[in-house]
Formats: sequence, structure tokens, C-alpha cells
Amino acid sequence: MCGRYVSPDEAALERVWNLVRGENPFRIVYNAAPTMNLPVVRQHAGRTEVCGMQWGLIPLWWSKPQPPRSTINARSEDAAVKPMWRAALKRTRCLVPSLGWYEWKEQEPGRGKRPYFLHRPGPELFHFAGLWSSWTPQGGEPLLSFAILTRDAAGEAASIHSRMPVVLPPDAYESWLDPAAQDGAALTAAAVASAVTEFAAYPVSPYVNSPRNQGEECIRAVA
Repeated sequence: MCGRYVSPDEAALERVWNLVRGENPFRIVYNAAPTMNLPVVRQHAGRTEVCGMQWGLIPLWWSKPQPPRSTINARSEDAAVKPMWRAALKRTRCLVPSLGWYEWKEQEPGRGKRPYFLHRPGPELFHFAGLWSSWTPQGGEPLLSFAILTRDAAGEAASIHSRMPVVLPPDAYESWLDPAAQDGAALTAAAVASAVTEFAAYPVSPYVNSPRNQGEECIRAVA
């Protein structure tokens, strides 16, 4: 799974995407957590744009006053058939920019779990395959939200957790965002087949356990 990650600032995004700087530019979030508003790349109205969305997808058809639970990650194995995901997978896919993510690994009995930070060299900006939706609550304003596609873990990530995000290589961005491509099962299979799986990992402080805690301390390596 992916329940926390590092969301990049606007300068990092500008190096990859053409942005129009707004009044409130994106700032780095060292401990991005569900329900936060975070930058997402989507194809919309004929152009590629970066916009803020809430992490935790609410499907277009959702009719209850409270949002659904456990919708931050979509399993690639069944996203094409699950009602929660299939419409977004078919029509509204996105990229979620990241500088790395956190996973918690079981330690010796009685010692709980230890957090790890998984990243590319650099740190290097990369993108999770994602799904997005626009939902309008009764009497309210439209709310944009997103989820991250996940797969079985591979490489070093597999020694820490059984799941990992689907990380797309740059040459797969265009096909993943293409609104004309609507075969969800085929798109998912291609995304998983081409996914980047080589990541470095190191343990970090339990400081990252609380989403209230932010800053570089979250990614500082500990012995």
C-alpha cells in the first residue's frame, strides 16, 4: 500500500511540467497523508495541468453525505472491475508526483513497526499512476479527489512491505493520461508491466508516524 509520501514543491514540478504559477504555489509536504490537498497531474479540457486534489477518491456517483473509507489506494489487480474504481480508470487517470514514500516494517516481537523511506537517487522526482474524480456533495461545490494505483511489491520494496505504488516511467506518462484510451484492464496491465521497481530504502524516525509532523526530520535516516 501507500499511506504516506513526500509531495514535491512547485520548483520540482516545473522541471517536468509546464506550470502557470498561481497565488498559492505548491510547497513540499514531507509527510503527505490522506485527506490532504496535494498536487496531481491530469489531462483536462485538452491540456495537461497540475492541480490540487484531496487524497482519498470519492467517485462521481457517490450519494452518501460522508465520503467512502479506505479509498487512498486502488489495487491494480481488480481496479478495472471494482465499482469504486472502474469509471475513473476508464476515463479520469492521473499522475501523482512524489519524491518518495513511507512503509512500516514489522520488527522483532514486542518492538512494533519501523518506518522506512523508499526513494530514487537524487532525490529524483517520479510519478505514481493514479485515478481522479470530481464529486459534488448535495448543495456543495465540486471536490476533486484521487487515489494511487498499487501492485505487488518488487525489488528492495518487497523486503519491507507486500505492496507498493505503481510508479510509471516517463515514456508511459502520455499513454496513461490519454483520455482516448478507455480499456481499463489493458491500461492497468501495461502500467504494471512497465512500472519502475528499483528503489533504495532506509529506516527513518517514528517522528513520521504522525501526519502532524512535517519537515526534513521525516526523511532523515536513523541507525
